[in-house]
Order: sequence, then C-alpha cells, then structure tokens
Amino acid sequence: MAENAREHRDGHGSADRSEYHGVPANALPLTASEDRQWATLAHFGGILGCVPALLIFLIFRDRGPFTAQESKEALNFSLPPTIAAVVANLLVFIPVIGNIFAVVATLIWIALTCFSVSAGIHVNRGQPHRYPFNLRWIK
Repeated sequence: MAENAREHRDGHGSADRSEYHGVPANALPLTASEDRQWATLAHFGGILGCVPALLIFLIFRDRGPFTAQESKEALNFSLPPTIAAVVANLLVFIPVIGNIFAVVATLIWIALTCFSVSAGIHVNRGQPHRYPFNLRWIK
C-alpha cells in the first residue's frame, strides 16, 4: 500500500491520469454536407418532440449556419405542440373525459410528424424551410 501511495505521489504508474489539462479546443465548422445533414435531422427529430431540435441547436448552432437556422426553425415549431401533447397526456388521467385528451394527444403527434417529415425532406434538398404556423419564440 505504501508503494502505491509513493507511485501516485510521484505521478508514475497512474494510467487514468491525463497529461493534458485546460480548455478543450473549439469544434471544427461543419462541411456543407454535414450542415445539411444536421439541419435535416433537426426537422426529422420533430417526430420525437422538441428535444432533438433543441439538442442539435445547442450543439451545432456555432458550427454551421444552415444547421443553426433550421434547428431554430424546427425547435420553434415543435416546442408548442410538444408542450400541448404533454399536457394532453397528463389530462388523460381525468375520469370520463380522459379519452378525449388521448385522441387530442394522438392528433397532435400525427400533425407534428407530418409537418416534420415534410420539412426534413425539403431541407435535405438544401432549401431552407419555413413552417406555415410558427411562433418564433427563439430568435
């Protein structure tokens, strides 16, 4: 045990210790192909709600202008329906009228899926997409 303590103090024999300290380097900008790919995935992610668009926006907004623009558009579009679907799913537990909210939540998901897939196909062609009904909460 004393030998292990000596090795740890001297810095020898420690495979888990990193020799590099400090701030990580900035990520490289996206290529045009990667930029279009992540922008497309931000729209297709609407099938799962607003979380994929939010993650793509936060991670890639400084690395590609097309991804920043389209992930923001997808996030602005998918955020209100996601909130409405979560509320509707919570209201499902109300006796008697809960079934109505189950139908509402399903219809919201179907509409969000249709609009997201349509936008994803459009963006995959390299063209910017604007949703017809969008609140633009995130500028």
